[in-house]
Amino acid sequence: MEPLIVSSSPHVYSKDTTARIMLDVVLALLPAAAAGVYFFGGRAALIMVISVLSAVMTEAIVQKLMKKPVTISDWSAVVTGLMLAFNLPPTVPLWLPVVGSAIAIALVKQAFGGLGHNFMNPALAARAILLAAWPVYMTTWADPIHGAMGAVNAAASADAVSSATPLAILKGLEGTQEQLPPLWSIIVGGTRGCLGETSDLALLLGAAYLLWRRVISWRIPFSFISTVALLTWVLGPQGLFTGNAIYHIFSGGLILGAFYMATDYSSSPVTPKGQIIMGIGCGIITSIIRLYGGYPEGVTYSILLMNVAAPLIDRFTMPRIYGEVRADV
Repeated sequence: MEPLIVSSSPHVYSKDTTARIMLDVVLALLPAAAAGVYFFGGRAALIMVISVLSAVMTEAIVQKLMKKPVTISDWSAVVTGLMLAFNLPPTVPLWLPVVGSAIAIALVKQAFGGLGHNFMNPALAARAILLAAWPVYMTTWADPIHGAMGAVNAAASADAVSSATPLAILKGLEGTQEQLPPLWSIIVGGTRGCLGETSDLALLLGAAYLLWRRVISWRIPFSFISTVALLTWVLGPQGLFTGNAIYHIFSGGLILGAFYMATDYSSSPVTPKGQIIMGIGCGIITSIIRLYGGYPEGVTYSILLMNVAAPLIDRFTMPRIYGEVRADV
């Protein structure tokens, strides 16, 4: 008779490893990366490379200094660096992604114990800090080389020019509603914005891959996007039910944030009900900032705020364990 071996949980085996999951995320981001290079030229590729290399090097250096195993082969630092680059305008100075990657890895990720212990998305936290420290660099946009916003040469696209984004036009901060680019241009790509949010079509292709691979669940992104669509339609500028929900869905960083950042394992709820609550919460905060705040975009802050609330959400949505003794008995 073979001996009965009793071990601690988990007892469910999965062939997926951290490296495999992170590699899937990188593969899902490649279409959007290619779109960013196509629309903004070689400078976009340079920003992505610098951001990724800075993130990987920071992780290796910090882990060496802390005398921990170096885990750069798990691709998580590559994902963080690429996510940060996607949240930067194409006009930023080349030292900015270096600073941002160092903040994301050293301060937000490794300072709290490394992968799986960070309480908020490292790339988004770094973006928020960069936005507070260097707001001019982080809100200066350029026309794409290709697209409906006008064809310009590569050198001109790299120049720092202040110009309106679709969200700024929707909010009435700059331009007029007549200056909104065609919806197809926003979906396919070629509008002013951050490197990774320019082509929603490319982002959705990657999101479909992640859903097919079951790397992410539908709950957070779909509840997030649905909430933004509903609120921005109902709370329109000309009264109830006059909002332009379609433009709000495809403008800015909603698709990028909903599918790739709000779904971060470490900083999002683990329960199905909790994930839906997080998505709805992100949607409400994003809509409030977009409609009533002084800044046209609210995706970053909505995700970070709900990241902080994730442990509390899990606490109240965790199912009862069978046979658990009630605390009041």
